[in-house]
Amino acid sequence: MTDTPALARLLPDLGRRVLVMGILNVTPDSFSDGGLFAAEEEAATQAESLVAEGAAILDIGGESTRPGHTPVPAEEEQARVLPVIRRLAGRVPAPISIDTYKASTARAALEAGAAIVNDVWGLQREPDIATVAAAHGAPVIVMHNRETIDPSLDILDDMRRFFERSLDIARHAGLPDADIVLDPGIGFGKSWEQHIEALRRLPELRALGFPLLVGVSRKSLLGRLHDRETKPSERLNGSIAAHVLAASLGADIVRVHDVAAHVEALRVVDAVLPRGEAR
Repeated sequence: MTDTPALARLLPDLGRRVLVMGILNVTPDSFSDGGLFAAEEEAATQAESLVAEGAAILDIGGESTRPGHTPVPAEEEQARVLPVIRRLAGRVPAPISIDTYKASTARAALEAGAAIVNDVWGLQREPDIATVAAAHGAPVIVMHNRETIDPSLDILDDMRRFFERSLDIARHAGLPDADIVLDPGIGFGKSWEQHIEALRRLPELRALGFPLLVGVSRKSLLGRLHDRETKPSERLNGSIAAHVLAASLGADIVRVHDVAAHVEALRVVDAVLPRGEAR
């Protein structure tokens, strides 16, 4: 028996360097790569490529969370993700996180070999998901989200109150603080200005005392900064810039589609601003 938190055992380099989480969407309708990896063989090949490129975590999701997405029943979500998780668990060296807000999907995924729960509703859509994670000794990633966009909000104040509710749920379920990561939810439930503000004020979130995950990869908010219409796959430069900035402001993990390019860029951040130094 060890007293080392599960998160520290799964990610021993967390806090020592910026970690890259590789995105694997086994969906037909995700905003950037929907349909590309929906089949098990293609998904497994992509997962192995992401890990070979340097992904420290492999994030597998079976339901698109893009704006305007169609909700997917838990049974369908599980039919998409479970064969891939079973195939990869123990075969790839990176821990697998399950990208879901459904307690039943989290349970099935953890039983299939996933090790982390990544909830885009911060444990608040289905609070039982926290109990499931605690029962399996799985760390959780708690993302800030909103049903509606309210440009008048102080978005950092809203995040703090949201995370307080999420932390209450996690602690009540028996999840230790050492196994919790916070995600500001860039691209979710915010105006463009609030997305930018959330990134700018990452040090204030970092002051809450939890590791931070930031995911801006290929998102439409980056497209607004171009002087032309762009497809998600054309937003690599902006994605790298946003994640390098996030890392310099305190992000510990970045969630990306393009792993190799981000690993190279973040080596520069780690060389100039080693973890633990003021950022």
